[in-house]
Amino acid sequence: MATELDQMLDRIMDALSAEGQPFETTMTERRGQPMPAFRNAPPSLAHYFAHYCKEHGDTTFLVDGDVRLSFAESYAAARAVASGLISRHGLERGDRVGIAARNSASWIIAYMGIVMAGGCATLLNGFWNGDELAYGIRLAECKYVLADRQRAERLVGTDHSATILPLVHDCHPLEGLAALCGEAGAADAALPELGPDDLATILYTSGSTGLSKGAWSDHRGVVSGTMSYAAQTLMALTYLDGKGEAPTLQPCALVAVPLFHVTGEVPLFLQSFALGRKLVILKRWDALEALRLMEAEKVTYFVGVPLMSYEIATHPDRAKFDISACSGFAAGGAPRPPDHVSKIRDSFPDGFPLIGYGLTETNAVGCANFNENYLAKPTSTGRSSRPIVELAIMDEAGNKLAQGATGEICIRSVANFSGYWNNDEATSAAFTADAFFRTGDLGYIDEDGYLFIVDRKKDIIIRGGENISCIEVEEAFYAREEIAECSVFGLPHERYGEIPAAVYFVKPGANFPEEMLVEHLKASLAPFKVPTVLWRSDQPLPRLGTQKIDKRSLREHYVKVTAGA
Repeated sequence: MATELDQMLDRIMDALSAEGQPFETTMTERRGQPMPAFRNAPPSLAHYFAHYCKEHGDTTFLVDGDVRLSFAESYAAARAVASGLISRHGLERGDRVGIAARNSASWIIAYMGIVMAGGCATLLNGFWNGDELAYGIRLAECKYVLADRQRAERLVGTDHSATILPLVHDCHPLEGLAALCGEAGAADAALPELGPDDLATILYTSGSTGLSKGAWSDHRGVVSGTMSYAAQTLMALTYLDGKGEAPTLQPCALVAVPLFHVTGEVPLFLQSFALGRKLVILKRWDALEALRLMEAEKVTYFVGVPLMSYEIATHPDRAKFDISACSGFAAGGAPRPPDHVSKIRDSFPDGFPLIGYGLTETNAVGCANFNENYLAKPTSTGRSSRPIVELAIMDEAGNKLAQGATGEICIRSVANFSGYWNNDEATSAAFTADAFFRTGDLGYIDEDGYLFIVDRKKDIIIRGGENISCIEVEEAFYAREEIAECSVFGLPHERYGEIPAAVYFVKPGANFPEEMLVEHLKASLAPFKVPTVLWRSDQPLPRLGTQKIDKRSLREHYVKVTAGA
């Protein structure tokens, strides 16, 4: 069944990427290796915005409460912001400009304006506390940070040298970004001519080293990732059209995931320009409000971490809302439990569950599992995204393993990031000699070319799509001298996928009640990183022959404890 559909999708993609077609490919060189790229890719995001905003003109693009903007109006607002950044604030090509804010129309126009002005859109995690935000600002050496009131308050008294400029929500973006815009008429000021090699974005990623790293991409990488998603979408629409099931409404997506994450940035926000897709912004996750907006705005596509589509499918008031326009329920950012796949399909007979696999470092590009194939293989993240992605399973030495063998999942594509900001050592370690990015995930590819993820090499927890570095949380424990040993790991959770848990051993004779420990952790970490479950051990933690704490056995033991085994 899967193979038959795959053959059909392959034929469609072959046609879309053939000579003279929209997604025609040509060979280019990245990291000293030849790889396919889109011949017709715009040279920069600035060109991309200009082309599609002109093409879609008066079509509605942004819906944010009472604010409704067309593509043309959004571009004009971004143009004014870009001009103001240059003429009023002296922004120079390559300057990093942080965005520390929740989702809103102002966030989107700020992003557009920054890159159109030649700046680097630096997407700070809005869930971070003040010290974490300040660390991200220092790491990227931001010249400016556009912060909403809540994040600006967190930054008061922290250590950074950026100039904070206000970003205001719930109003027209030109009001919300008034501090950026220039004088009347300044919107016509000349903007820099950008190319594929110019710096475009920095996003933050947590891994086994604890503190976040800044993954930077040039315009070629971000545009390629965006076009890859557009190619996948057009392939799927062509398939549905052949069955007489293609939607006739304007494409419309609910923005329910953070725009500072790559899932929100590339496949959701940036891809929407190419699709002429309307974006409806949800201020904060609320399943009932999501249902209301999906009915009111005729949402055709929903993407979120797995718990979101599951909460919509199982909401007690779901039957009160007509969301039949929605034909796709995609998941990204975390694994989707297999039983969720069938529940979503049963709840939405007019739509299909979808899943994608990509990382911050790949600009979200990697694999996708569609429609009937996802139902047939619900534990797989799908096949590699043609025509630009090459997927391989490798051993520690970077040698490709045979089909079916388990090893590290590695991805090579023109969409891959350029490196970790000011961290050449980490950048070098992230790539194999032949330019494959080492994802840190372990998996295998089956006989149909489908990827199955079985474990993670990186010591991280994925809670509802948010990456949590175990080492970072452990360091917060060890900041207290009373702690002799601790181990942080993820526990399975139906809603969030995983939740952080910890077991710790206090130094003999130390008086350190759990309440004091919890208060310390809350003061040191963003709320989503604080372990939900704590166990205090009365003896030293078990160790491996290498004398490292045996985290795997601890996790296995406490999974059984929480399950009542």
